Amino acid sequence: MAPLIGVARRKVGAAMSTRTNPLGQPVGDAVDIDLPLAPPPATPMVGQFGTVVPLDVDRHAEALFSAFGADDEADWTYLPYGPFPDVEAFGRWLDTCARSDDPMFFAVEDGAGPCGIASYLRITPWSASIEVGNIHFARRLQRTAAATEAMWSMMHRVFASGYRRYEWKCDALNTPSRLAAERLGFRFEGIFRQATIYKGRNRDTAWYSILDAEWPAIETEFGRWLDPGNFHGDGSQRSRLTVPRSPRS
Repeated sequence: MAPLIGVARRKVGAAMSTRTNPLGQPVGDAVDIDLPLAPPPATPMVGQFGTVVPLDVDRHAEALFSAFGADDEADWTYLPYGPFPDVEAFGRWLDTCARSDDPMFFAVEDGAGPCGIASYLRITPWSASIEVGNIHFARRLQRTAAATEAMWSMMHRVFASGYRRYEWKCDALNTPSRLAAERLGFRFEGIFRQATIYKGRNRDTAWYSILDAEWPAIETEFGRWLDPGNFHGDGSQRSRLTVPRSPRS
């Protein structure tokens, strides 16, 4: 049987760029950014429902361990660490996180105190890209305005710092995380098969992103949703967050 050579070639680059170099080859659009960018500042992000602050072991360890509670084992399933047997073990892990610049960890505080963690990671100043991850919210924070606002605060800071790409990645089997990414305006990019191994099992990784060109429309919708007039006295929303969504392919 003859080898499969000489098959028709698809014009892949043509669909992605209309620019050409002097050799007639398609090339990407020019990018006018003074690189490398500075990392986003590790300073508080204050909102109307809560605050995102740099992680501090002395301030946050006991409160976070208590907020996460003993009944949230399922919330650690898709993270590469946890659950922790006691506050001492949790504190040792948290201390490592607090000392790290990448990932850059933050604690989320609502009106009752610390109740979540999240981080910037894969901070790449030379390509202006950052990922958000290590997200672990206590049950009382999940599905609240404070949780959504915390995610908005972190993405707002990234784009205000001049970054072009904000990534979200998760286990492809983690449906709640994938739905959260889409609700927040991230675009699904595909599955990296057998991307890694954690807790002794395979992980296919789902990739999502928001680009700087998409951010203004998303930010406008967040501004509408976060307006105080969109919330009842008990903090419940009057209308849902409906960010512009891109196709899943």
